[in-house]
Amino acid sequence: MTLTRPSSANYHLRMSTSAKTGPLAAFILTLRPKQWSKNLLVFMALFFTVERAWNLANLETALDLFARTAAAFLLFCALSGVVYIVNDLMDREEDRRHPKKRHRPIASGALPIPVAIVAAVAIGVPALVASYLLEPLFGLITLVYLAAMLRYSFGLKRVVLVDVFTISGGFILRAVAGAVVIGSPISPWLYICTGLAAVFVVLSKRRAELAVAGDQAQGQRDILRAYTLPVLDQLITVAASAALVAYTLYTVASENLPDNHAMLLTVPFVVYGLFRYLYLVRRKDLGETPEDIILTDAPLIIAIVLWLATAGAVLIAFRG
Repeated sequence: MTLTRPSSANYHLRMSTSAKTGPLAAFILTLRPKQWSKNLLVFMALFFTVERAWNLANLETALDLFARTAAAFLLFCALSGVVYIVNDLMDREEDRRHPKKRHRPIASGALPIPVAIVAAVAIGVPALVASYLLEPLFGLITLVYLAAMLRYSFGLKRVVLVDVFTISGGFILRAVAGAVVIGSPISPWLYICTGLAAVFVVLSKRRAELAVAGDQAQGQRDILRAYTLPVLDQLITVAASAALVAYTLYTVASENLPDNHAMLLTVPFVVYGLFRYLYLVRRKDLGETPEDIILTDAPLIIAIVLWLATAGAVLIAFRG
């Protein structure tokens, strides 16, 4: 990786931002803690592992499963932080032309490039080793995740549609990793529902980026020149419809759920969540930062909480 001297304009921007952000704060911001909410997907398998995770009669087993899943979550946070560092290193010139991303620590100069490189290695290597020690297959999954995301940063993000599927694959790997780390069977519904929902979110992100950037889209992100708002709207509609149908079928066809189809009670919350997200993307041009929507939009948060409460109640009440 070559190091380049900043232009005078960039230097002024770097100095002004550096004055406001200390080295430690800049480093933490580069890891993007708010985006770690994506890693909560590793808890999905634990949530649906009724016989063991919800068995209070065997509290020791339940706590062990939770501890292993929590460790997997932390390791994914570390590795995703490495991915964000590398991605910001590769995109620093484009980020400097973005109205918001230009304030990122690497683009602004608050976090020096050599420090960022050393930090990525210092975090990534121990995290991979710890992942293998936790569970060898989990370690392999984290290695595949890291390799795929780095490949994305180094080129796949400029290939139309492949960029969407690569990021979506990262979501699927998180969900699968959560099942592997607790020794739970991996349901095909896990791939289908997680994958389609991820495609929907990533396409919505691309739409928001294109809508907000306008005529400056190509200068801010190369891949945006390959998309148009009408095309993205069609793809988003297809992804949302497929995700909703897949989840509905899951509630009645999965062997891991109650035979009385009580899980259908959760479908209205999924419908509302999808519609609410679509509304925010299409009407408000949000979606560029999905974690902000999930963490700040009250109606969507309520829908998620109600889904969790209803699904949990169904699993507890009808757990065989």
